[in-house]
Amino acid sequence: MKPRSSGSVVRLAAPLRALAQRFSFLLLVFASIALMMVGKIESVSVDSARARVTDAFAPILDAISRPAATAARVIESAVEVENAFDENQRLKAENARLLQWKQAALRLETENASLRTLLRVTPEPSVSFITARVIATPGSSFVRTLVVTAGRRDGVRKGQAALAGAGLVGRVIEVGEWSSRVLLLTDINARVPVVLESSRQRAVLAGDNSDQAKLLYLPPESPVQVGERVVTSGHGGLFPPGLPVGVVTSASERGVRVLPNADLSRVEHLRLVDFGLPGTELDLTAEWK
Repeated sequence: MKPRSSGSVVRLAAPLRALAQRFSFLLLVFASIALMMVGKIESVSVDSARARVTDAFAPILDAISRPAATAARVIESAVEVENAFDENQRLKAENARLLQWKQAALRLETENASLRTLLRVTPEPSVSFITARVIATPGSSFVRTLVVTAGRRDGVRKGQAALAGAGLVGRVIEVGEWSSRVLLLTDINARVPVVLESSRQRAVLAGDNSDQAKLLYLPPESPVQVGERVVTSGHGGLFPPGLPVGVVTSASERGVRVLPNADLSRVEHLRLVDFGLPGTELDLTAEWK
C-alpha cells in the first residue's frame, strides 16, 4: 500500500510543478505588484521591515566591503608613493637647476652693479677708454696699487687715468702685454693737482698709505670747509679739470684730510681713460720709486 501511495503523490506533484514553472513569471509579476500595493497602503510597515532587513544585512555587507576598500586604499597609497617619488626626483632636478641659475644671477648682479657705477663718471666724448677688471691688490705698508686685466695689447698706456664709478682712483704706472698696474691716490708716491670746488683754492692731493689723503701747499687761513668737494685742477697736463676726487673730512692745524669718493678697498672694475693730454706720455717711473 505505501509504494502505491508514494507513486500517486509523485504523479499528482508533477503537473503542479509544471504548472508553477509555466506561470512563474506571471507569479513574480503579480508578487511585485502586490508588494508595491502593500508599500503604498502600508508604507510605515514596509519601511520598518526594509529597515530591519537592511540592519540585518549591514554587518554582512560591511564585512564583504572591508577587503575591497582595504585593497583600494593599498593600491591608492602605492600610486601616491610612486607619484611622490617621481615628483621628488623632478623637484630635486629643478632645484639643482635653480641653484645654478641663482649663482649665475648673483654673479651677474654683482658684476652689473660694479659696471653700472662706472656710468656715473662720463669722460669727454673725444676720449677713449678701456674697462678692466681688478685681479690683484698687491698692497703693503709702503705701496698701494691695483693690477687690472688690460695691457698694451688693449691700448693701455702709462699715465692714463683710472676711474671708478664715484671718481678718480689713480693712474697707470706700469703696462704689460696682458695687465697693468694702477697707482692709487692714497699711495705715498701719488701726487695730483686739485682744486676745492667751492672756494676754488688750488692744492696738491698727496697720499700717505692710509685710507685718506692730505692736501699740500694750501695757503694759511684758507677757507676750507668740511664736506667740500675736491676735483682735479687740470694742472700738469696729466688729468683734465673737473674729475671728482674726494670730500674734505677734516680741516685743522694738522692739515686737511680728504676721503676719496671711490672705496679703494672694494674696487672691482676700473675705466682706464686716455684723455689725449701731453702729460700722459710722461715717464712716471720716478714717482713709483
